[in-house]
Amino acid sequence: MGLLAVGRPLNWEQTQKYKHAVHENGVQQFLSIYHKMKKERHNRFLFGDEVEYMIIDYDDEKKNAKLSLRAAEVLRQLQKEEEEALKNPDSGVVLKALWRPEYGRYMIEGTPGTPYGGSLKELLKVESNMKLRRETAEKCLKPNEAIITLTSYPRLGVKGQFLEPHYEPRGPVSKSLFVPDEIINAHIRFPTLTANIRKRRGSKVAINVPIFHDEKTPKPFIDPTVPHDRNLNEESGEDATLPEHIHMDAMVFGMGCGCLQLTFQACNIDEARRLYDQLAIMGPIM
Repeated sequence: MGLLAVGRPLNWEQTQKYKHAVHENGVQQFLSIYHKMKKERHNRFLFGDEVEYMIIDYDDEKKNAKLSLRAAEVLRQLQKEEEEALKNPDSGVVLKALWRPEYGRYMIEGTPGTPYGGSLKELLKVESNMKLRRETAEKCLKPNEAIITLTSYPRLGVKGQFLEPHYEPRGPVSKSLFVPDEIINAHIRFPTLTANIRKRRGSKVAINVPIFHDEKTPKPFIDPTVPHDRNLNEESGEDATLPEHIHMDAMVFGMGCGCLQLTFQACNIDEARRLYDQLAIMGPIM
């Protein structure tokens, strides 16, 4: 992902002044790139993967596994080699992995240092590089920590302590009933994105997942994790919870999930279209 390095992001109210210019410039930039590249052909097909890891803090004495909010500290250690390589571009150092921040303060993202090619020999590098990245990240952890590659941390937003260190929910950015703002990456991009989406919607994020009824599920099911003394949504004045559903109210329940992503560079637009048609079918299955 691209991260803001210079300048500051605008809040939702400030963006309204520039939204038409941004929209027009974006369309013009897309058309310019399209017309420039539509007849180009590159010799090599390239691809790479991005793996998102969650850092877990294990408390063996209390039998509790918590999300560790030390991602920024771990990331600083992992990025030292890349920073040295950038300072000395003629050193000849070939980076085997690159590390980037993610939405959650408990998340890190690892990619191969350079893209893979399309040959069988290149495919055989993928697993060994993934193994190397995991081993490299584990060297930066404390003895009671581990990294996991799991889509969704099952205790995210539960009552009690599920973060290390612990913070109470209901911060000014996400205004969540379940998670604190401290769970969001401290880089200004992420809390600004969170607040702006909430303001644009005119309400908090409202995720309602239908409950699966088994013999132990009460009917009707009323999500017991939602505080009964809660205020109605501050922006919309409505109650976003639904009976027979599990309710979530913050971007971290989506953006805080981990995934494996693949990025492809096709040799031309025709190959990219064919590749897209295949992946549109294979992606959901995989």
